[in-house]
Amino acid sequence: MGDTTKRYVMVIDLRKCVTCHACTVVCKAENGVPAGFFRTWVEEADMGIYPNVTRIKLPRLCNHCTNAPCENVCPVKATYKAEGGVVVVDEEKCIGCRYCIAACPYDARYINPETGTADKCTFCLHRVEAGLEPACVSTCISHSRYFGDLNDPESVVSQLLRTNDFQVMRSDLGTAPSVFYIGLNEHMASKNVHVLRGRR
Repeated sequence: MGDTTKRYVMVIDLRKCVTCHACTVVCKAENGVPAGFFRTWVEEADMGIYPNVTRIKLPRLCNHCTNAPCENVCPVKATYKAEGGVVVVDEEKCIGCRYCIAACPYDARYINPETGTADKCTFCLHRVEAGLEPACVSTCISHSRYFGDLNDPESVVSQLLRTNDFQVMRSDLGTAPSVFYIGLNEHMASKNVHVLRGRR
């Protein structure tokens, strides 16, 4: 069981995201993600009717849920919470049954073809434990991603959530995600993104 005195979260400010996909590229390089699979990605879509058309984008990744469905369904307890509540997979225990993939409401898991085990974003916990930011955060050219300890009132993530309206994906499921969005509009909310309005 991880350190419960910390709660690591990511805040993504969609007002700043320029859809450069640097986060996707650096994540694959940092974590050796196989071709055709992703730990983080950016969904894009056109919205509206000409001439009032807007390009919308939504960075996606594992939401490191406090009440993680993937953790609850794992028959061998390969999925568990590490330091700061980060949801990780123990490759030594994982049997590749795919129960966790089916249970994840964020489509954030896959079977790694090289290991035969479940794989996903880890918030780059190996970097965090070394005092660094997750690769996607440190590489974001528009500074739209922020990472830190939500239990620390002085952390940048705590300050952002105190001073901005924020949203989480699928709040209706009660998973208590650890990824928060600033600027998530109602059109994205209609795409299985349920808005939780208000300040922390």
